[in-house]
Amino acid sequence: MAARTMADMPLFPHFRQLDPDDRDSIREILWAYQPETSELTFTNLFIWRRHYGTQWCLWRDTLLFLCSNADGSLFGLPPVGPSVRTEAVRLLLAWLREEKKQPQPCIARADIRLVQELTASPGFSFEPRREHFDYVYRTNDLIQLAGRKYHGKKNHVNKFRSSCSFTYEPITAEHVQACLKLQDAWCDCNRCSEDMNLMGEWEAIKELLGSSDGLAVQGGVILINGVVEAFTLGELLNKETAVVHIEKANAQIPGLYAVMNHQFCEHAWSGVQFVNREQDLGDEGLRQAKLSYHPERLVEKFTISLATG
Repeated sequence: MAARTMADMPLFPHFRQLDPDDRDSIREILWAYQPETSELTFTNLFIWRRHYGTQWCLWRDTLLFLCSNADGSLFGLPPVGPSVRTEAVRLLLAWLREEKKQPQPCIARADIRLVQELTASPGFSFEPRREHFDYVYRTNDLIQLAGRKYHGKKNHVNKFRSSCSFTYEPITAEHVQACLKLQDAWCDCNRCSEDMNLMGEWEAIKELLGSSDGLAVQGGVILINGVVEAFTLGELLNKETAVVHIEKANAQIPGLYAVMNHQFCEHAWSGVQFVNREQDLGDEGLRQAKLSYHPERLVEKFTISLATG
């Protein structure tokens, strides 16, 4: 993977598709920002690039991202850079409206920092999107499962330990085919072919498993009788927080998801204070599952539009 030089970077309005060689350039800017929202890692942007048609460019010292919905409409992700981003937001929204003829141009999944930068300026509207809020937990809570509120979770883990002999291993290239096989089985059970979002996730998982070394993520697997029955992958989001991008397990084995979560936090992330387990996308079952682990906080996200009237 060759690093890009500044001369190689696309400049606004010439957006370009994400490429593995863009990783270092983009990651440097993202890391300097120390994001709290799960979207803002190169890994996440890259593995979902086909699903969202993600493209990028630079405007001055600020990253701009352009994405598309299934219906072909375009939207931006929050600009990321060291300076106040009011001008960058106004530029991107106006370009979407005037050059790309978007009737309702917007920037999706914006964090509270960007909203606060813009509130003093006229012409913007902000809509919180609960389905996009990230769930952030204290890592030690997920490892220790201490106290009454985690009593049920700890029981699940202890019951699994007592009834099943398993091995946790850091994920390597040797596990990739087994993880892909497990994901195929998961998709068969959950009818991925009938759901565009699940198909998008399946493509993202294949990208991540196929590029894990180049994307610098960490992962783990649980083996039962020598067979991979669960896997997970994540990375550092900021200095204090890891983000878990993918977690899959054989749903026919009770308690396996809880054990995968526990083992990954214990083995990979005990040195960081928080774990971001991403959003629930409005799925009520997933929301209840994430809430049952008692998040320390939710990371709010907003859609930013040009104000009307």
